[in-house]
Amino acid sequence: MPEKAHSAVAPPAGQALAQGWCALSSLHGRIETHIERALQAGHDLSVREFSVLNVLSGQHDGDGGHLQMKQLADSVVLSQSATTRLVTRLEDRGLLSRYICPSDRRGIYTNVSDDGLKLLEEARPTHDAALREALADAARRPELAPLVAAVERLTATY
Repeated sequence: MPEKAHSAVAPPAGQALAQGWCALSSLHGRIETHIERALQAGHDLSVREFSVLNVLSGQHDGDGGHLQMKQLADSVVLSQSATTRLVTRLEDRGLLSRYICPSDRRGIYTNVSDDGLKLLEEARPTHDAALREALADAARRPELAPLVAAVERLTATY
């Protein structure tokens, strides 16, 4: 019997989409793990804690300048209850403080303390270096290289 020739057949659309999602998830996990290790080792700070401090450090006075807990949860991609627990831990460490919104007594705002800002600024170079290292490592993997290139194109537009 003659041997059948194998041709490269593209996976069905749904399978291709699932493979793309798996690659994106893998890239995210690799980056987050690498940054987590660096931040924990150098600053006793988790990726999520860094993200909360970073988001809150961008607050300002004026309309839309302060985030309520739901907005903060959306910004750091956590549930509201997980965000509340995280904010409580950071508050216990003296890195954040909470206060009632003056115009809506139901709203709770969170501010980064001076100690929190200091820790954030000390941790930022560690975070950024770990991010660059993780992206460089991922770029060497053929299945992740296109995603890394897309991330790098995004950063060029900011």
